[in-house]
Amino acid sequence: MKYTTEVIVNIPRQDFVEKMDNAENMKHWQKGLIGYKFLSGTPGLEGAKMELNYKMGKREISMVETIVKSNFPDEFHATYDAKDVHNIQKNYFIDVDGHSTKWISETEFRFSGFMMKAMSFLMPGVFKKQSLKYLQYFKAFAEDGTSVEGT
Repeated sequence: MKYTTEVIVNIPRQDFVEKMDNAENMKHWQKGLIGYKFLSGTPGLEGAKMELNYKMGKREISMVETIVKSNFPDEFHATYDAKDVHNIQKNYFIDVDGHSTKWISETEFRFSGFMMKAMSFLMPGVFKKQSLKYLQYFKAFAEDGTSVEGT
């Protein structure tokens, strides 16, 4: 399953990148994040691996991020692997007018488990809706300092 989401964030691209490229900021825009730890490589650079842990409803989900391409301020690509799910994220950051940044996120999900394959077939819109929420949460955090931490 592939789709693209995008949002305009009303801050200059350099400010956008500083907020995006700081792991401590993830808790403010990745709802459900309960913790992370670096596993290998140099944080933020290609090949680096980080474990991310989320609580979504009553379920806890653990995934491993692997940075595929770190070319800030223009782009950042990573894969995310969890049980029965492989997610490829390609993110592009475009300077709109010196004051705003357009974030384009290309997402691809590959599923191996029956339940995840069934969910993606029956409810593909749920995945795109959730991805768009993260972009909107980042926008609110970057522009206004609004945090999803603890919500």
